[in-house]
Amino acid sequence: MTDPSMTRKSNGLDLTPETQAEIWQSAKYESAFMQLVPEIKLPGNGVRVPIITGDPEAAWVDEGAEKPKSGVGFGKKDMLPYTIAVIMPFSNQFKRDYGALYDQVVAKGPQAIARTFDKTIMGLVDAPGSDFDTLKDATQISLGKDVWKQLNAADDSVSAADGTLDGWAMSTQGRSLLRQATDNNGRPLFLDGIGSSDVSTILGNPVRISKGVHVPATSGEASTKEILGVGGEFASAAWGSVEGLQTSISDQATITIDGKSVNLWEHNMFAVRIEIEVGFRLRDINRFVLLTA
Repeated sequence: MTDPSMTRKSNGLDLTPETQAEIWQSAKYESAFMQLVPEIKLPGNGVRVPIITGDPEAAWVDEGAEKPKSGVGFGKKDMLPYTIAVIMPFSNQFKRDYGALYDQVVAKGPQAIARTFDKTIMGLVDAPGSDFDTLKDATQISLGKDVWKQLNAADDSVSAADGTLDGWAMSTQGRSLLRQATDNNGRPLFLDGIGSSDVSTILGNPVRISKGVHVPATSGEASTKEILGVGGEFASAAWGSVEGLQTSISDQATITIDGKSVNLWEHNMFAVRIEIEVGFRLRDINRFVLLTA
């Protein structure tokens, strides 16, 4: 019986628009930044993003008096789309098991896309262009032993840049640290309740978990600290995609697997390619703080 989420065409399989939409939603769910940062429409030739660089000031006035004028400053940044892609090879037995193929594509494809997007913003992967912003040079604050105090210090740092901290993107390692944080009476500081393992908010703001925001420590002359997550004013950033996620399936192509060229037809295989065109821009990097171990 054919899985209703997939169809068979002349030379193999094709993912329906409904399945592609589900994969795309899954990718968004896997990415902390896609969840926390507002999404805008991104045309194929890019878009100019207006950046407000100041806030208007109001004042008290007497009746009949002239009202004060206060403008705001405006800047602009161009957001251009760059492609993230992954190719996943399968044996032909998956053609006979639509459920297994569906599970693999929906589970692994979005994770790969989301991790690369988040890792790039964190500076772990090189940005695809100068107009794709990253947090590589953002202020760092060590959580240390007094996690509560240091998280408030991160909030203060964002406020000092005239921002309002509105969310946290944490790695699984960062979540583990927060789970272990307790008050003087040994009660968990960040868990939702007794017996809970979820850390859904920090200082009243939402938390999103992503493996892509973890940056391992490095040693040597240019040693760096382990980064466990990031807090900031996510509403002041923007990301966009061109037509969402695109998929393609082939059993005729030649692809590289472990450094070797493999003809899919000769090896009774086929491959699923998943790709998106995305962009990311920041209003002010000082409105974000990297949280180190």
